[in-house]
Amino acid sequence: MDYTLLGDSGLNISKYSLGTIPFSGTNGFEATGDMNQETANYFVDYALDKGINHFDTANLYAKGDAEKVLGKAIRDKRQDMTIASKTGTPIQGGPNDGGATRANIETTIDETLKRLGTDYLDLYYIHIWDGRVPVSETVQVMNDLIKKGKVRYWGVSNYSGWSLAKTHTFAVENNMIPPAAHQIYYTPESREAEYELLPAGTELGIGNTIWSPLGEGMLNGKITRNQKAQPGTRQGNGWAEPYLKNKEFFYNLVEMLQDIASKHKVTVPQVVLAWLRDRPNVDSVIIAARNKEQLYEDVASYTLQLTDDDVSQITDFTALEPVYPHWHCAMNTMDMASESEKVYLEAYNKTMKQKDQEI
Repeated sequence: MDYTLLGDSGLNISKYSLGTIPFSGTNGFEATGDMNQETANYFVDYALDKGINHFDTANLYAKGDAEKVLGKAIRDKRQDMTIASKTGTPIQGGPNDGGATRANIETTIDETLKRLGTDYLDLYYIHIWDGRVPVSETVQVMNDLIKKGKVRYWGVSNYSGWSLAKTHTFAVENNMIPPAAHQIYYTPESREAEYELLPAGTELGIGNTIWSPLGEGMLNGKITRNQKAQPGTRQGNGWAEPYLKNKEFFYNLVEMLQDIASKHKVTVPQVVLAWLRDRPNVDSVIIAARNKEQLYEDVASYTLQLTDDDVSQITDFTALEPVYPHWHCAMNTMDMASESEKVYLEAYNKTMKQKDQEI
């Protein structure tokens, strides 16, 4: 397992992180998995043994029950783990519940620490952008938590490019600590993060961590043109996410991934994880599993080496449509591009050259 400093911070985390959304199937999260404490303990031990030192959770997951299970699974291993949690999604429904406010953040950090049984978090995320709250309030309270020793680093999740830049800029210009990480949804089926978020994170010194690389179960290889999602799973139980833009494109993508997987004698999830692992500007990928077999499979994907043809096949088939201003930059100012954005501009040029635009 390889490690990376997250953005410009001193937090060293593994390339794969272990997500804990399957740790508790309560409070509306029944379809995500529901393992017993013994299995959760095994997951933590196995991950550490394989070099995974980063563990991701949130107060949203089963309304705190996933944090409780992870907390019990820590046992005497806290010094070997870096632990991240999140706040911001409304859970209880009160007027001060949720959001990026001081009232919510200062309340929920104490609740999270109690459930986890630890004195501090290595990384604390704002789970969702809250446009109602001044960025100054959010940045200040997160810096206060760092000063109090409750949080070592902080991050954001599901932000847009401009909200990420606004948050970072305010912190830096006011001599405060900016977010160290941005947690992003990014899969072969959904590559919109390449437009702004991934290069922005690299340029700003904010680590890019990827959540749900298998598309919340969509890319498990078991959902195909002729096979619906299985009951008892997220996609089989009416889970709202993710937004699927084009079903025909999705089915064709799965068939391509199946062909590549068959060639390597591996699974579709392993192919997806191997492709994402090596994408530009990706610092860490959060894997999650419902059982031991899936855990073994996900971790084993770290050693899978796709061929250049495999990578090109996936990358070219799922190429983004060049949108403004990216097509304009790709056409006219490639020589002015930073290293973090150049790879995407080259891809847009390739797409444009392949299209007949004569009218």
